[in-house]
Amino acid sequence: MSNLQAFFAQNVEKVEIVERVVSKRFKDENGKPIPWKFGAITSDVDTAIRRECTKRVPVPGRKGVTMPEIDFELYSLKTTVATIKFPDLHNAELQDSYGVKGAEALLQKMLLPAELTEVKKIAQEVNGFDVDMNELVEEAKN
Repeated sequence: MSNLQAFFAQNVEKVEIVERVVSKRFKDENGKPIPWKFGAITSDVDTAIRRECTKRVPVPGRKGVTMPEIDFELYSLKTTVATIKFPDLHNAELQDSYGVKGAEALLQKMLLPAELTEVKKIAQEVNGFDVDMNELVEEAKN
């Protein structure tokens, strides 16, 4: 296989679904914690989320001039929701059981603050945001 062929879609390693227990509070009928499933989002989905979380704000002292500003907290939350494949946070029954509407509101209601932080870290990892460039360079050298 030539080096270029390694980049063809059919030759690229598929990103797998990752299962992690994020809380001991969600248990199956045997009392065992239920793992959540996480899957990477596409660049198109990431771009759409980034656009949703960007607003134009006025530049102080420059009348009529605006610049884009990203709400990183909202971006992180929406990216996390998009990464979670199970449980289905868009399920209306699940949302109703917590008395909320919307997947983001549900996730915030379901989890304790430390659990939510952990879920966001997992989403970052699954989407490749935790990769150290120095590690990749070392891998390529070997």
